[in-house]
Amino acid sequence: MRILLSNDDGFRSEGIITLKDELSKTDEVWVVAPEKEQTCISHAITLHKPLRLTDHGDNIFSTNGTPADAVLLGLRVVLPTLPDLVISGINKGPNMGQDVSYSGTVAAAREGAFVGLSAIACSVSARKAFRFDTAVRAMRHVVDNVRDCVGVPGVFINVNIPNIPWESLQGFVVTRLGKRIYNGKVIERTDPRGRKYYWVGGDSAERFEPIEGTDLHAVDKGFVSVTPLHWDTTSHVNIEKFEKIFHGG
Repeated sequence: MRILLSNDDGFRSEGIITLKDELSKTDEVWVVAPEKEQTCISHAITLHKPLRLTDHGDNIFSTNGTPADAVLLGLRVVLPTLPDLVISGINKGPNMGQDVSYSGTVAAAREGAFVGLSAIACSVSARKAFRFDTAVRAMRHVVDNVRDCVGVPGVFINVNIPNIPWESLQGFVVTRLGKRIYNGKVIERTDPRGRKYYWVGGDSAERFEPIEGTDLHAVDKGFVSVTPLHWDTTSHVNIEKFEKIFHGG
């Protein structure tokens, strides 16, 4: 199987290197990833400056573009033919709930889904001391289980892995997106020249609605969360309601 790896942490990130080493034991693996970290850049693509590719050997390429750019370049320029699978990660930090809208990791997988490819975004739920040993074993399990599956057009998988020893994992569970509780804080400070500047985010406290069946609840309880996503974000259940509003039906 031919696999394209990308991420938003950069091509030197331990997560993507460790995952490449593991998957290369059984598959043909290519890396096309940003040259530097681009956390929370979402699905931005570069239109107003040239993109560059650097070949580092061993099927590893970096670009000055975004995660979505990296996948696009991988699919259209670098790989000799389209891959069987696109994987983004392993990300340093969780991507659950509303995170998926901000995440460059998820966007890289979504870019693969845009062209009808099977795609997986994967993240380890921690802010430091990342257990990539556990995360890589979890991803090996996920990849081996989807290997023979026919991808559903437009659908991709978002995997979040608890930052605990492999032996402590409670299993794998299919979930829906949960709801994070962001503090929404913006910190104002003043630089030495008297000009104001701002930090978005405030503290990094992890708060969420503890609803069973969600990705946030599953990871909190020690399960690997597997959430099927779709690039079509239309609220289909509300179409009829709004048709009545705008067309007087």
